[in-house]
Amino acid sequence: MSVAGDRRLPARFLLPVTGFILSGIMTIVISGISTLLALGPGAEFLARWPIAWISSWVIAFPTVLVVLPFVRRIVARIVAPP
Repeated sequence: MSVAGDRRLPARFLLPVTGFILSGIMTIVISGISTLLALGPGAEFLARWPIAWISSWVIAFPTVLVVLPFVRRIVARIVAPP
């Protein structure tokens, strides 16, 4: 039970929120590097990067939601609990 005034989401949202933030950060970095390498710095890079980011995030977010539980199980077999 959450403390009065605690405006955080319930624990059941852990996976989707983790996936949303993780996929958002990863795709902004990867799409930025890829777009920069393809176009070089400049106005075209700045115009195309947001499109590349959103396009990749649309794929990455659901992928992370599906893959993350499997990754957690694999990691639990490799790494000892604290």
